[in-house]
Amino acid sequence: MPSLLLLLPLSFSPPPGFELLYQPDVVRLYLSILTESQNFNTLEAAAGALQNLSAGNWTWSTYIRATVRKERGLPVLVELLQSDSDKVVRAVSIALRNLSMDRRNKDLIGSYAMGELVRNLPSRQQRSAKNLEEDTVVAVLNTIHEIITDSSENARSLIQTQGIQKLVAISKSSQSPRETKAASHVLQMIWSYKELRNALQKDGWNKSHFQSVSATPKSSKGTAGRSGYDDSTLPLVDKSQGQFC
Repeated sequence: MPSLLLLLPLSFSPPPGFELLYQPDVVRLYLSILTESQNFNTLEAAAGALQNLSAGNWTWSTYIRATVRKERGLPVLVELLQSDSDKVVRAVSIALRNLSMDRRNKDLIGSYAMGELVRNLPSRQQRSAKNLEEDTVVAVLNTIHEIITDSSENARSLIQTQGIQKLVAISKSSQSPRETKAASHVLQMIWSYKELRNALQKDGWNKSHFQSVSATPKSSKGTAGRSGYDDSTLPLVDKSQGQFC
């Protein structure tokens, strides 16, 4: 099968008006900003732009997802999961979730981003080293869910990063119903892979750890009742917070 990038529609003139906003070439601009800027507002906005461009099942989002991979943007986003900014971690997490709708992206993100995603989850003792807000924790959980959906190998990577302990703690003891539900969905997906159960049981886990009466049945993609991508739009940055770069 030819690369998606080779299937881009031919154009002999620059695209007009708003069409410039979703051309694959714009990916280079956003990745440059994400690489060079130190301003949290700028990073959030650029990650949010990629988040929205890669959302959905329309033709151009497919090209955008492939272009981010071609331009080596995935490592840039994964590194930003280490940011001290709650909003940057949230925007990047959702962008990675949308990008993982591309199967090759999903495999790469599962291999290289899982550890950073798990490190952003609260432990039993504390929220997390960065004390991330509920919306961000839920975004990280939803991203993990999307990455392990239809991929037992990515679920295995999650197990190897010691993520089960954190997920069980969230599902059983979080004060946030949204976090509890999102963590439960991830745990249910992991248990659905029968080939992983022996390894889980050897680590001391059993079926009860992966079930929750408060959780709704898992969906085939993303969270229950929603598609596998997130097209929520970031709020406009408050100009009073300073210059972008």
